[in-house]
Amino acid sequence: MKTYAYANSLLHINGRWRGGQLPDVPVLDPATEASIGTVATAGVQDLDEATACAERTFWTWRRMRAAERGRILMRAADLLRKRVEPIAHLLTMEQGKPLAEARAEAAAAAALLDWFANEGASHGGGTVSAEARQAAPDEPIGPVAAFAAWSFPLGQAARKVAAALADGSSIVLAGPPSAPASCAALVVALADAGLPAGVLNLVYGPQADIAPYLIAHPAIARGSYSGPALLGARLAALAKTRGKRLAIELSGPAPAIVFSDADLELAVAALCRAKFRNAGQARFAPTCIFTESSIHARFLDDFIEATRRITIGNGLQQGVEMGPLANGCRTAKMEALVADAVAGSATLAAGGHRMGNLGCFFWPTVLTDVAADALLMNTEPFGPITVVNRFDRYEDGIAGLNGLRPVLALHAFTTSRKRMDRLNRDFASDMLFLNQRDGRVLTQPYGDIGGGHGDDSLEGYVQARLIGQSA
Repeated sequence: MKTYAYANSLLHINGRWRGGQLPDVPVLDPATEASIGTVATAGVQDLDEATACAERTFWTWRRMRAAERGRILMRAADLLRKRVEPIAHLLTMEQGKPLAEARAEAAAAAALLDWFANEGASHGGGTVSAEARQAAPDEPIGPVAAFAAWSFPLGQAARKVAAALADGSSIVLAGPPSAPASCAALVVALADAGLPAGVLNLVYGPQADIAPYLIAHPAIARGSYSGPALLGARLAALAKTRGKRLAIELSGPAPAIVFSDADLELAVAALCRAKFRNAGQARFAPTCIFTESSIHARFLDDFIEATRRITIGNGLQQGVEMGPLANGCRTAKMEALVADAVAGSATLAAGGHRMGNLGCFFWPTVLTDVAADALLMNTEPFGPITVVNRFDRYEDGIAGLNGLRPVLALHAFTTSRKRMDRLNRDFASDMLFLNQRDGRVLTQPYGDIGGGHGDDSLEGYVQARLIGQSA
């Protein structure tokens, strides 16, 4: 297999790659815990320069024809596809996910650029009233601050950047310091595709410091955040007080329920893939699985067997299906969650500890009979831990699900149309995946904080403008 060198990551401001005001930070390979490079850290002056560039170039970029903006995005998408292999290797080295998943993320980023390019070319225009000679066209909202999380840094950055650029907004992208190179690869592709200097600026630094500063900055008109809920709540309050829109994506429970009439082979395979993708560090990973009593033992045995067949190792190695967690803090959190559950009523059925002494590996873990007050039932582990609890009656299963609020999505397995209809009525969540791993399409938007059009769709980056004209 060809190897690729990991380059140090710099800030990108006004079309120039450069260091930051603050000291560089090492980037660690989670599979070896060795330093593989450094990332520049932005200070206040760097952030001010990036926002000033975004503010200045916004007026030129917004006036460019949508079709031309789209052509730049499509050229960048082609470049990403041509560079999938080196980009995937960078992503695996810094984040840990297997190469197959990294390649898929790079391909998805290219597809997002293409989709938003095509949508942007035909978007907007608003409505016109001939009688009153008034028009309400959609216009770009203005400079955007976007924050990508380390779990899917390239895919998240591509969604936010593509939507903003397609609609004519400039952007300051804050990449995750622990996984910076994949975001830089996106910026390189757009620059090589002809994006004018200063329209897209890339900075790095602690999210807790950078995000509040950019959201509060007077030059920034809109924000898009993915990350921990505590900081998300702080940013939401900050955006609200300043009258700014903020698209926000937080982690949270996405439980599953498996009924006695379900296709168990399908349920086990789908839930295992959904749970251990990206080592469980995914927004819709099903941590809590409720199984009907009559099939509980069989599902549990089959699910544990499926976890034991997962090939775990360095994501750069051939055939690896699950890599390490993103950093050592993640493994420590997994150990604490398992210990808390076992100290209560839980039974450890599989895994439950680190794998080896090198790297941030954690065995796929399964616990049963976990109490409702355990930490695992009240916080999303964002790792390879699964709770499999049983229920006797339909009402008991629904009660267990409803105890996990707020639920992002529900995975349900049943062959009964009547039960599917009951679930739609009795359980409310943003998404319901029936007899499948994950029914989202690539371009599905999410999030809406601060009043309408807050999500990461094209509508989220424009605002209506009323123009009245007398004869």
